[in-house]
Amino acid sequence: MKNILVPVGSSKNALSHLQYAVDFAEAFGAKLFVVQVYNVYTKAGTMINVDDIIQRESLEFLNNLVSQINTKNVDVTVKVLKGKLIDTMELACKAADVDLVLVEPRTNSIKEEVFLGETSGKIIKQMQVPALIVPEGYAFSVPKSILMAIKSAIIKRENVLAPLAFIKEKFQATVDLLLVKTPFYNEDDFKVNKDLKSLVNTITKTESATTYHGVLRHFESHNPDMLCVVRRKRGFFTKKWEKNVILKKDFSSSIPVLVLRGLK
Repeated sequence: MKNILVPVGSSKNALSHLQYAVDFAEAFGAKLFVVQVYNVYTKAGTMINVDDIIQRESLEFLNNLVSQINTKNVDVTVKVLKGKLIDTMELACKAADVDLVLVEPRTNSIKEEVFLGETSGKIIKQMQVPALIVPEGYAFSVPKSILMAIKSAIIKRENVLAPLAFIKEKFQATVDLLLVKTPFYNEDDFKVNKDLKSLVNTITKTESATTYHGVLRHFESHNPDMLCVVRRKRGFFTKKWEKNVILKKDFSSSIPVLVLRGLK
């Protein structure tokens, strides 16, 4: 894991999130890209250059944040980007060969009942780059136990397990695989291929209405330091992702959540 991207908003958690990102990046010797994306729609005849003002103020804001944390030996690059959020971040990730996006739950939202705000929800739901959701105020600690929850072990994409493999190897973590049989179960869903089997230490099979409910039933018994789920059309956040915002009453996590791109 060489390059990590951190989108930053205006939340009160920004400093804590940045410090986690630095500590996480330091463990891998990775480069950190701290970015803010803006989009401006101006009316004809506007007398001032709004772009220049927003870009300058955003850059000052980001540099001020970075100056308040301990960057240690991590190479931190600050960027202000203009464009539509997802398209712009996808292009930035491709240009910088980003391996992982670190997301705070509420980048801009201040509503206490919200777990994932509009911006964070869009990033998790729509981007194809693997992401790590870091709980608010969460200080970096080495994850020794990871619970990976999926309803289908069928893997068709190359390197889709790479982020999980990097984290497992770097921190010498154990990975417990939870296979959840849902109403959409197919006979081949529980056939674990050699790549996945080589990563996991234990395999547990359970039956539940959704992958999410399966996790709820087994969370305490596994007591993980990190949860790993898969982004897919009918995956972990199926109903939760009908809208970008996810409320705490529907889902919340006190530990980091690694979201892999779809396996198929």
